[in-house]
Amino acid sequence: MKKDKVSSAMKEMRGGLHQQKFADELNVSRESISKYENGRSKVPADISRELTKKYNQPQFAVTIAQQYTGTGPIWLDGPNVDLHRSSVKEKTLEELEEAIHKLRSTSLAKPLVNLTPYELQSVRDALEELVEAQTAMAHLVAVVCMETGISYTDVWAQHYRSLQSSGYVEV
Repeated sequence: MKKDKVSSAMKEMRGGLHQQKFADELNVSRESISKYENGRSKVPADISRELTKKYNQPQFAVTIAQQYTGTGPIWLDGPNVDLHRSSVKEKTLEELEEAIHKLRSTSLAKPLVNLTPYELQSVRDALEELVEAQTAMAHLVAVVCMETGISYTDVWAQHYRSLQSSGYVEV
């Protein structure tokens, strides 16, 4: 059975706090906390936002985003992962270089509906490299925030303000 990463991240975030105290802080029942932590119920979006805002825990933020959409970076926790900041930095640079190389060698000039099977495979390969780079970057931001105490949510809030002030997003 697949391990529920959200419930694991939530238990870790709760730490030594009793479920009842945790539930009181979130204005939910202790039974709800138990269901979330045992994977019997999904954490509702409003509770997810509250937890992310209150605890500022990057692992939970990455994990919950992936659970809700089924896309995006997934928190790496397998036996071959090394989340030391230096290792994550080196892996991120490696993935970025591979993605840039593949993207540069992929032509997107002609209408994509007219791509040959070979060209389409090249586009798929480039997208896979970009997704690998995205996962590495998400982990680098998360790990550095966790180790330095820099607020993960503030880093994203500043990014969103920058996008807005540059006219890339509307309020």
